[in-house]
Amino acid sequence: MTSSPLPGPRGLTALIPTSAPSTAGERAAAQLLHLRTVALPVPVIAAAAELLAERLEDPDPVTRQAAADVHAHLTAALRDFAS
Repeated sequence: MTSSPLPGPRGLTALIPTSAPSTAGERAAAQLLHLRTVALPVPVIAAAAELLAERLEDPDPVTRQAAADVHAHLTAALRDFAS
């Protein structure tokens, strides 16, 4: 008996509503539309902000804008914690 791969996206990307093909920025924007509140340890937020900073220079304008918006929220949360 052989198994064939399931059609369609798998993993976390399967949970994000998109129309094919989509960019990383479009997927991030779709996720942000559903974001309300999240609680994470400060080191996780700091690491995410650092990793996301690399996307601020992405060639895709949608990815760049989504990264900038999320990065601003993350750094604001870090500033609020520090004060």
